[in-house]
Amino acid sequence: MKRQIEYKFHVRELMARAGIRTSRDLVDPLRDRGITLSESQINRIVAHNPDRIAFQVLVALCDVFGVEMNELVTYTSADVRTQRRKVAGDEAEIPLMEAYRPVRARIRRPEDD
Repeated sequence: MKRQIEYKFHVRELMARAGIRTSRDLVDPLRDRGITLSESQINRIVAHNPDRIAFQVLVALCDVFGVEMNELVTYTSADVRTQRRKVAGDEAEIPLMEAYRPVRARIRRPEDD
């Protein structure tokens, strides 16, 4: 069974708790920890759930806010139901095939019209 994983990045909430109002205010604390990112890069991390992020950035953010990783990122996972595709000859198709009756073809010559 396939699983669907969804995650939420809690940087905005942690910024609010720490009294940090804008993503610009994260530039210096991250730079102090060896992470050099532009304001726009930090804004993307803050405003959206990033698809990819370096582990060093995650650890630096945890250090800036003084939290563990599970407080920075939470996730949920659930089973995904897949739709069963119908295949010719499948049991569901048999009643339809039995109900089908071919029509006899009539061939006419042009002179018969």
